[in-house]
Amino acid sequence: MGIRIFVTGGTFDKEYNELSGELFFKETHLYEMLKLGRCGLVFDIRTLMMIDSLEMTDSDRKIILENCIRANENKLVITHGTDTMVETAGFLAGFVKDKTILLTGAMIPYKFGSSDGLFNLGSALAFVQTLPHGVYIAMNGKYFNWDNVKKNKKTGVFEEIK
Repeated sequence: MGIRIFVTGGTFDKEYNELSGELFFKETHLYEMLKLGRCGLVFDIRTLMMIDSLEMTDSDRKIILENCIRANENKLVITHGTDTMVETAGFLAGFVKDKTILLTGAMIPYKFGSSDGLFNLGSALAFVQTLPHGVYIAMNGKYFNWDNVKKNKKTGVFEEIK
């Protein structure tokens, strides 16, 4: 069985408008990223939404949850904005017990060319194949249990809660 990847937006998929200086969403870059990474895995990508995680609501999290529950695959990767990634992970952990779910994101948009997104996506795909059922965050080459991680807004990295 393959891996299901759910796209929710976040910095992964932001683009830059050179005229206005604004970041915006157009379409997911996941297909391009997986091709660039020469990914040999069997996967299915579904775009659920394209939003900044600061705009994510409980209704949006319910959509993510419903899709996780309905997925035939038991290995799921969710691309998500980093600001509320832990909140969404906690929400999912309260309901999904029979699957391995990895949430990942990026601090710099993929289209900027110097994004951490490609590395984080690759890490999430590796971790989802090896970790037991549960909900995890994959950032900066590490995985974290959903309830033992925070985003350090001063350093821009995720770290364990001590």
